[in-house]
Amino acid sequence: MARVAVISAVHEELAEILQLMPDERKVSVAGREFWQGHLQGHEVVAVLCGIGKVAAATTATVLHERFAPQHILFTGVAGGLALGAEVGDVVVGARYLQHDLSAAPLFPRWEVPGTGKMHFDADLVLAQVLEEAARDAVTWLPKLVSEETLRALGLHRPTVHRGLIVSGDRFITSAAESQALREELPEALAVDMESAAVAQVCWDYGTPFAAVRTLSDRADDEAHVDFQAFMRDVARHYSARIVRKALNLL
Repeated sequence: MARVAVISAVHEELAEILQLMPDERKVSVAGREFWQGHLQGHEVVAVLCGIGKVAAATTATVLHERFAPQHILFTGVAGGLALGAEVGDVVVGARYLQHDLSAAPLFPRWEVPGTGKMHFDADLVLAQVLEEAARDAVTWLPKLVSEETLRALGLHRPTVHRGLIVSGDRFITSAAESQALREELPEALAVDMESAAVAQVCWDYGTPFAAVRTLSDRADDEAHVDFQAFMRDVARHYSARIVRKALNLL
């Protein structure tokens, strides 16, 4: 039985996961609430990390020092960057990069000083497990969400992608910013504010890590529209199904 940490970016997702853990108990550390329990035969620690790279890195560090997880999964939402990565799709990170990091001219752009690395790779097994779980979850969307909600949010047939996720301490809310990221990092599928930070901490500790992100927007001028509705009606269902299925596969 593995000890698995599940990090959620927003409250709605964490609440949905906690409903699957009937024996959860709370431990408060560093201003965060860590919920310990069991799910799908694994010891699980679930936590809300907060928004941004510093909050995410703090959470990941406390997880390692206090709870010693054997695997870390991150579930959250992101903005789609690549053409074809649409709202309602799911992106499984294969690699993670901080798009707003530059120590030039001392180091190449995007390289994390002291590591010699621009990208931090997901654990191959965890990424494969999350991709399989995500492919299962997207087939359930029409059963979990009403036709009215699907139409209102402009959701069609969701698909699963696997590749580069980029992170930065900015919520990307304009087509110009999104286009600039596509030009600089053409392999990037999605943009968020935490995954690359957690990936770096997990690399420091040698802990297998992978993140899965539901695309809530296209990281453009409409990125703020109906975000809460998307979280309430779509993302929380994805997260719960993906986490449960992934743990069943581990």
